[in-house]
Amino acid sequence: MRSKWIRKALLVLLCGVLFTGCSSASTKETEQRSSLKIMYADEAYFFMQYGDLFAMQYPDIDIEVITTNSIYSEDPQDYNKAFADFIEEKQPDVVMLSLDNYEKFAAEGKLLELDTLIERDKYDIGSIYPALIEILKKKGDGKLYGLAPSFYGNALFYNADLFAKYGVEVPHDGMTWQEIIDTARRFPTDGDEKTRIYGFGSDYGMSMEELASAIANTQGLKDINTDTMKITLNTDSWKQVYKLAKDAIDSGTIYNPKDGGFQGGTLEDYYQSQVFLMGRSAMTTGRSHLLSNIKNAKNTLKDYNPFQVGIVAGPADPAEPDKSRDININELSAIRANSPNVDAAWEFLKFVNGEPFAKIKSKSLNNGLLSRMGYSKEYDGVSLDAFYKLQPNLDGASSLDNDKIPQSFYSQYRPIVDRELKLVEEKKKSIEEALQTIEQEGQAVLDKAVKDEAPKKNDE
Repeated sequence: MRSKWIRKALLVLLCGVLFTGCSSASTKETEQRSSLKIMYADEAYFFMQYGDLFAMQYPDIDIEVITTNSIYSEDPQDYNKAFADFIEEKQPDVVMLSLDNYEKFAAEGKLLELDTLIERDKYDIGSIYPALIEILKKKGDGKLYGLAPSFYGNALFYNADLFAKYGVEVPHDGMTWQEIIDTARRFPTDGDEKTRIYGFGSDYGMSMEELASAIANTQGLKDINTDTMKITLNTDSWKQVYKLAKDAIDSGTIYNPKDGGFQGGTLEDYYQSQVFLMGRSAMTTGRSHLLSNIKNAKNTLKDYNPFQVGIVAGPADPAEPDKSRDININELSAIRANSPNVDAAWEFLKFVNGEPFAKIKSKSLNNGLLSRMGYSKEYDGVSLDAFYKLQPNLDGASSLDNDKIPQSFYSQYRPIVDRELKLVEEKKKSIEEALQTIEQEGQAVLDKAVKDEAPKKNDE
């Protein structure tokens, strides 16, 4: 009887030892693992872009993707408020933001400053495109709250074969719109709209207003002063912009199809409507993915005639030809200020903005250009250096100023602009007369919209 009792006691003791051992091992494994909540638009796309690669490098960090699809499906009246409320409710560790939201959240103290972490880990940001760091620090009031693995920038593309054929000097870095249009005028304007050569042509063509908007954006002109809430179109600068655009359109050197360009159809129909891509335009402005489109057209169309592509930095503001207002960040990652998982979140930011990640992503232009310099050097034999040459021009209005303009304003303002510019194109009004009318009628609409919006802001 006694031996039986002893065996039972030993069995209980052994089980206790095994249980304790297993419990310790389990606790140790749990302590080594960490979790991370990341806010992103779509879970599948997140893992395709970032998550799968990160999980391979950091198998001990569990990722939970909090998708923002519900914000869009609910169609809120104020998307910015719904976005902020979503973050407050879900409490993600890492937030993926647009540049506008980044600036807003940094100003409100909702993001974690990264400078201390960068210094602690000696994390290299020296090989990140300096223009991006400058933009992010400017939007963060001198501090760095986020990082962006890629960016978008415009450049001037040209068809070197057409320039050689017509004996025109090829474009150079820092060309202004005046120089671009003057160069475009040196190409022939005769022939059928569907087959002729154009000096300049964008994907879908350019109306007078679209060309004027592009020129104004390059020069940093604003149609509304958000400090005074006054429309500022009736000025010498705007008059010169519209005159340049109108003269260019009237000259016939700018691709501006009467039918509005591509309206739908097959992939081949789409390619045929792209005048630069098909070798029928000497110049165009565009982002790096234009090179992908050209490559796809070569591989898709049987009768495609390839041509030599050149890219230069620009268009540029004549006042500052070494700078650009068209360097944009589509998506950047930041850490929520009160995140309980700062270390894991910082590992994610370091990885997706680091050199190994850039090396893997260097073969594609789907998400723009890599912020890590030295990896996006060329695509399909065409150098990408032009996209890294200009520095950002950060003067003028902050993106937060857009919030000052009531949402109801543009739906009433747009018809006034369209009506007046149509009268200019029909030669029924001068540019000066049209801009004066737009400013007068538009100001009345803006004043009313601001007045109607005031009670709502007071309630908030």
